[in-house]
Amino acid sequence: MKTLFKPCLPLLCGALLLSANAWASEPTSCKTVRMGVVNWTDVIATSGMADVLLTGLGYDSKQTSAVQQIIFAGIRDKRLDIFLGYWQPAMDKNIAPFLEAGQVKVLDQPSLADAQATLAVPDYVAAAGLKTFADIARFKEPLGGKIYGIEPGSGANTTLKTMIDSDRFGLKGFKLVESGEAGMLAAVQRAINRKEFVVFVGWTPHPMNINMRIAYLTGSEDVYGPNEGAARVSTVTAPDYAERCPNVQRLLENLTFSAAQESQLMVPIMERKTPQDVARQWLREHPEDLQRWLAGVSSFEGKDGVAAVQASLK
Repeated sequence: MKTLFKPCLPLLCGALLLSANAWASEPTSCKTVRMGVVNWTDVIATSGMADVLLTGLGYDSKQTSAVQQIIFAGIRDKRLDIFLGYWQPAMDKNIAPFLEAGQVKVLDQPSLADAQATLAVPDYVAAAGLKTFADIARFKEPLGGKIYGIEPGSGANTTLKTMIDSDRFGLKGFKLVESGEAGMLAAVQRAINRKEFVVFVGWTPHPMNINMRIAYLTGSEDVYGPNEGAARVSTVTAPDYAERCPNVQRLLENLTFSAAQESQLMVPIMERKTPQDVARQWLREHPEDLQRWLAGVSSFEGKDGVAAVQASLK
């Protein structure tokens, strides 16, 4: 009896297989994407964008707000899948044990390459002579002996504590005031309104660079990284996530921003708009970003990803 089917040529078979795989749906285990989010507005903004894109693609996106150490531990313990807010080098010490143990993985390409994080002061404080790290100690009295940091346990605060404890830059005796981003910025804004001296952890991207006239200190001797705190932000996943959920992985690899883009996204969030509403509006007004972020990405069911997200924005 003759066979009804003839074997296809290897190249043709390979092409057919690739075509089928390109539109294959993700495994059921990938449908829920568990995302860790630190309470930093830039991370809230980018995580909100990822949330809207994933939801539009048919995934169940779930966000957990926590400090960075808990997020890294959550990925290690398989309670979380991804984290879009690994600031380097500010978080290097906190993620190091997890990386060394192979419990988390950092994407090769950063999601943000032109960031900066270091100490800052209002412009009138810089004009008065506080321009470098070495100048801080000379202004201890008008500063009230305080340096304003962010949330307890953050890499930025750990660095400040080390500087104070070791008397680096003559900071012995200074008090580190720890609070979340919103609390720190509220304290800085009060000081600016009163023309008082204040030194604090500053960074870009962030609306503080638009809403406040500030200056970043120099002479840091690389305590916050080379080039006066030049930084980048990367995405962290479970070690085997790319193999298990390649479609979501492709989205994460595509999801890159500039500092200018993120600062624009953050402004309405600081004005109390939800990050998801801000993300939807951005996607409607910037179709080129939608196309770029979804290049090669399908819906959960294996259909056209761009069409799926566009339909969800209507």
